[in-house]
Amino acid sequence: MPARKRNASLTPEPSDRRRSSRISLYSHKNSYVEGEDSEIDDLVDDRTSGRGKRAKKLSSIKSKNGERRVADDSGGSDADAYQEDDEDDENEEGEDNEEESGLEKNHRGRSDHANSDSDGGPRRTFVPHKKLRDLGGVSYSDATVHPVTMDFLKDLKANNRREWLKDNDAEFRRAQQDWLTYVESLSTRLAAEADDTLPELPAKDLIFRVYRDVRFSKNPQPYKPYFAASWSRTGKKGPYALYYVHCEPGNCLVGGGHWYPDNEAIRVLRASIDERPHRWRRALVEDTRLRNTFFPTATPKSGKKGAKVSSKGAAEDDEMAAKKAFFKLNAEGALKKKPLGYSADHRDIELLKLRNFFAHKKVPDSIFTDRDGQDKMIETVQALVPFVTFLNRIVRPDPGDNSDSEEGEGNVTEEEDVDEEEAEEAEEEDDDEHE
Repeated sequence: MPARKRNASLTPEPSDRRRSSRISLYSHKNSYVEGEDSEIDDLVDDRTSGRGKRAKKLSSIKSKNGERRVADDSGGSDADAYQEDDEDDENEEGEDNEEESGLEKNHRGRSDHANSDSDGGPRRTFVPHKKLRDLGGVSYSDATVHPVTMDFLKDLKANNRREWLKDNDAEFRRAQQDWLTYVESLSTRLAAEADDTLPELPAKDLIFRVYRDVRFSKNPQPYKPYFAASWSRTGKKGPYALYYVHCEPGNCLVGGGHWYPDNEAIRVLRASIDERPHRWRRALVEDTRLRNTFFPTATPKSGKKGAKVSSKGAAEDDEMAAKKAFFKLNAEGALKKKPLGYSADHRDIELLKLRNFFAHKKVPDSIFTDRDGQDKMIETVQALVPFVTFLNRIVRPDPGDNSDSEEGEGNVTEEEDVDEEEAEEAEEEDDDEHE
């Protein structure tokens, strides 16, 4: 609708009249204004030619669109000039209103187009809040791992992605706190009932992170689908042999010893196997609690029905079966050939090939969730204490502890070797007589 025109007053005051200061939005010339300026110029020319005796003073006025127009400042034509200026202002207001309405229509058109275009327009996704898993009427306990935590580990294994863990962050935090509480409770009992050399450390120095380092791994999964913790004289890291607890539904285990130690530790362990084999025999063969707990299937060949062997032969078969069982537990990472500096026909060549010296066994999930599960855990770890202590005396002996080179036991070893040689000679003589 066009703007309503105002009637000019009979005695206008040029100094108080309103002038529009708005700038046009268009850079090109407005044909309507340009035409109006040409009419004003013609009108000024007619008045000037008709009134030759009256002096006229013309001043240039700059219009809003950058053009210049001529205005008459004579007293006789003030009313006409004022009315024309008012008409210009009203026309400009109408143009501005038309321009603003055009911009609004254009904006509405774009918004309608964006709303109507469901494929190319922005989308908003509303993710509903996920509630925590129901506890099922089972309360949390410091001495057990809650079944909800085990269920979370199962879900993590099936959905090992960053997006999934981000969506289930609250569930992860709750499970992690449950594991932290369990480790703190187990640490107190291990130091009191199993190994008194374990220091009192915060749980954060004992538990392993759930995040995997995938930079140099062929496995692209970003998370470990289990909780784990280890105890040693220096926590989860250090040169000492450790106790390890692994909580993974369907694949829980408990173990202890050295897992991938450094090269210096491997060198010292191999030297001990070569120079003090009797100590390894006592640690692996004569420790019946360790054998019955971690490799009970190490049955010697002499145990077969109808076998006729001497007592010495039975002991050798028993020793060989225990060593093979221990080698089977640590076959991962073992050398294919003999290590440098040792003979291929060495008596303990299988032990010399090892890079891990770690006794471990799988345990049921109930050892973490049952009320008496922690008692069973302590019993399992107690079977590892002599073996872990034996390894620490070899790799990191305490000050003043030279048990690996004591003279008394060295003499005993020599006597044992002499007795074995004599027994072998006696058996050979008996065999010759029977033949």
